[in-house]
Amino acid sequence: MRPLRTLYASGKPIISFELFPPKTEKGMENLFEHLKELVNCRPAYITCTYGAGGSTRDRTLRVLEEVRKRYPLIPLASHLACIGNSRDELRDFIRSAIAIGVSSIVALRGDTPQGQETFEPAPDGLRYANELVALIRDEFPELGVIVGGYPETHPEAPSSAVDLENLKRKVDAGADVVITQMFFENADYFRFRERCENMGIAVPIVPGLLPVTNLAQIRRITALGGAHLTPKLVRRLEVHGDDPEGQYAVGVYHAAKQAEELIAQGAPGIHFYVLNKSRAAALICRALALFTPVE
Repeated sequence: MRPLRTLYASGKPIISFELFPPKTEKGMENLFEHLKELVNCRPAYITCTYGAGGSTRDRTLRVLEEVRKRYPLIPLASHLACIGNSRDELRDFIRSAIAIGVSSIVALRGDTPQGQETFEPAPDGLRYANELVALIRDEFPELGVIVGGYPETHPEAPSSAVDLENLKRKVDAGADVVITQMFFENADYFRFRERCENMGIAVPIVPGLLPVTNLAQIRRITALGGAHLTPKLVRRLEVHGDDPEGQYAVGVYHAAKQAEELIAQGAPGIHFYVLNKSRAAALICRALALFTPVE
């Protein structure tokens, strides 16, 4: 059984974290300082993304290699997007990832660059994420494969039905797990999960949560990804407009309540988008008794 399938077959809530590669050495130092606390949450695996168009691919591998050196028992997953890569470049990246101990790939199409109306693959590249999933499954069968899902529909999809058909193609191509885009209203996840089940998508649908710790920042993030903040959450954050700690407390409370309900209603785990910080996710894991501290 492939590594991700083994993890999610346990029946216990699986906690995972997503990092992104810092731009500076200071940022790298800060990331690994925060990672010490995240590791206390006993994540089942850690993923690392990269910048638009694959602009930080080398740093992604560097982050994952350093995580492997410091925490050799934690499984690793690397993001990989079709955009900007030929087939051979995709293969080369995967081989490099395997060489440093990566056991799973988060297979993505990639965002259309700003100023470009439609997605255009690289020469001899791939147009869709399901093609990348198929390449991995055919040529690197030992790897786990994660794909993305959109409870509120991908911003480029003409309809939610078409978006779900695209997701099923990725799963049928061999994906092991779906991790959702962030959402702030659990009803969106439950509807999405039910629609996936009705479509015959039979892999774990893992909710992705981003604890909101800064209203201005989250507005920028959601504007790019198509997720929507709930009016109640926005009102609560706005009350603390001049108080960063107040906003932090509201965001952690909201995400903790989300995680609690999601797990109680059968979610296979929680994938935290941690923005390279630890405090919010660690607080939530403590509140829900989702971790065992490292001795």
